[in-house]
Amino acid sequence: MEEFHKVRRLPPYVFEQVNRLKASARAGGADIIDLGMGNPDLPTPKAIVDKLCEVVQDPRTHRYSSSKGIPGLRRAQAAYYARRFGVKLNPETQVVATLGSKEGFANMAQAITAPGDVILCPNPTYPIHAFGFLMAGGVIRSMSVEPDESFFPPLERAVKHSIPKPLALILNYPSNPTAFVASVDFYKDVIAFAKKHDIIVLSDLAYSEIYFDDDAPPPSVLEVPGAMDVAVEFTSMSKTFSMPGWRMGFAVGNERLIAALTRVKSYLDYGAFTPIQVAATHALNGDGSDIAEVRSVYRRRRDVLVDAFGKAGFDVPPPAATMFAWAKIPEKFRHLGSLEFSKLLVEKADIAVAPGIGFGEQGDEYVRIALVENEHRIRQAARNLKRFLSTAENTMHNVISLNAHR
Repeated sequence: MEEFHKVRRLPPYVFEQVNRLKASARAGGADIIDLGMGNPDLPTPKAIVDKLCEVVQDPRTHRYSSSKGIPGLRRAQAAYYARRFGVKLNPETQVVATLGSKEGFANMAQAITAPGDVILCPNPTYPIHAFGFLMAGGVIRSMSVEPDESFFPPLERAVKHSIPKPLALILNYPSNPTAFVASVDFYKDVIAFAKKHDIIVLSDLAYSEIYFDDDAPPPSVLEVPGAMDVAVEFTSMSKTFSMPGWRMGFAVGNERLIAALTRVKSYLDYGAFTPIQVAATHALNGDGSDIAEVRSVYRRRRDVLVDAFGKAGFDVPPPAATMFAWAKIPEKFRHLGSLEFSKLLVEKADIAVAPGIGFGEQGDEYVRIALVENEHRIRQAARNLKRFLSTAENTMHNVISLNAHR
């Protein structure tokens, strides 16, 4: 039977190919060290769990909740932005709770996109940034991801040559998967461009607190004067507080855009379970020690990964932020492409990583390595990798890229 229209617009989910291979290897007894999916392995801090357990005992919290988030939660998010970024938000009109930043992005796309609208999207980038708009009927125009002077000439060409004129520009810093970090000066240039051309800015700041230079925490685009006129920013508690399964995030910023998202969500969900929202409020109102500990764990893992993989023969540039490293495939394997190389690592080294092609065609020479295993397991992965690389000349003579048959 013919695929449904919106399903036809989605390409094959390349990560699933690695996942199937990983599951098959594990079923065969292999000990796969999984550095693929960005699924935090750290436990949610005890105080947050305790608050959930306390509140869930009250049967009144078992009823439908508020789609936009309970008032205390929205006030806590506004207070966080004031402390962290010096940004003042009205919790009634400029903050909405989402079921993670991914849901927020997807529903914002539904709220603002008409069929054929052009969206400027970095490449490579987290898949929902593009596919949320594709499912809403939009058209993606790929942009540079590095936040420097190379970012703006393609934007100028896009505005000049796109019909219709682009509706929105997506930002993601610290970036998943590349780990690039933007500066306030870069954001100033972006906001000036967006205002000049009447373009919406949608900023994904999910990794705001996972950074490794204590003197340069990642900024918010909303720190730029006038940004509130054109921008909305999405954040998540998944990585910051090790709460991925809790599905708690936020969209904040421009009142008109937040109102549109809030209205769409009101038709689609009743919000997160109230005890989760109360526990999230408790987390946001905390002293920040939980965030500092999470950051410290990822910093140690990053340092071990960079050192151990480098000694094994796989150069991994140290990321300045996020829980990921973005590494170019060793030259002798680059012709295979990232998907085939990722499959090889599962088969030959018992390591799972995310193929860069899954984040866009500009990522096909890279793999994303997630810091979701402890330091011992990362060192074990490096030993497996070293063994594979040292014997590859003798064991890979019959490996041919699938692209060679096309």
